[in-house]
Amino acid sequence: MAQKNGNTYNFKVVLLGEGAVGKTSLVLRYVEDTFNPSHITTLQASFLNKKINVDGKAVRLSIWDTAGQEKFHALGPIYYRSSNGAILVYDITDEDSFQKVKNWVKELKKMLGSEIVLTIVGNKIDLNKDRTVPFETAEGYAQSVGAMHFETSAKNNVGVEDLFLGLTNMMIEAYDAKRNQENALNRSNSFRRPNTIIVADEEDEHDGDASNQQRSLSARCCGNG
Repeated sequence: MAQKNGNTYNFKVVLLGEGAVGKTSLVLRYVEDTFNPSHITTLQASFLNKKINVDGKAVRLSIWDTAGQEKFHALGPIYYRSSNGAILVYDITDEDSFQKVKNWVKELKKMLGSEIVLTIVGNKIDLNKDRTVPFETAEGYAQSVGAMHFETSAKNNVGVEDLFLGLTNMMIEAYDAKRNQENALNRSNSFRRPNTIIVADEEDEHDGDASNQQRSLSARCCGNG
């Protein structure tokens, strides 16, 4: 869940996608600026922290890298719950991995609604000659679901910084917009809150006067008897 401790924004980011699309490579390239050419299989999930400064704003990212194997799919909700941003990764040389991204989009929107900022990422553009997912196709789909689309190469360190910076800016904007909306609502409610004023019923007052007059007449009557 998004938090702001002092002047620091705290965001949770989750990476989702099929196995071998390069999720771990993207995280390691961004956080540690390293790349391992050997395939690294992520078991269940792991996370790394990254502190950055965006236009004078301090941001702490908790980046969760999840397993892509089908047998771990059911564990997904455990890791993306309370996430502020999601990076949905596909391999530009693997059409099926792109189709699976669409399933993740549906699931995230169903579970988290508009609370989560989505980015769709085509990785391995260093293998562009083997591309099976056209850029225009992925770009059009991303726009249709309200997500930003990036293409990256974790191997050659292309587009990785832009991806995380773009996502971070969107999360900051979403967080600030929500806080401003809540503050405006609170101010509006405070203006609408009625003051309680007790007003005596006019008829009751007259009834009271009549009773007093009646008691006064009775007293005089008795005194004269």
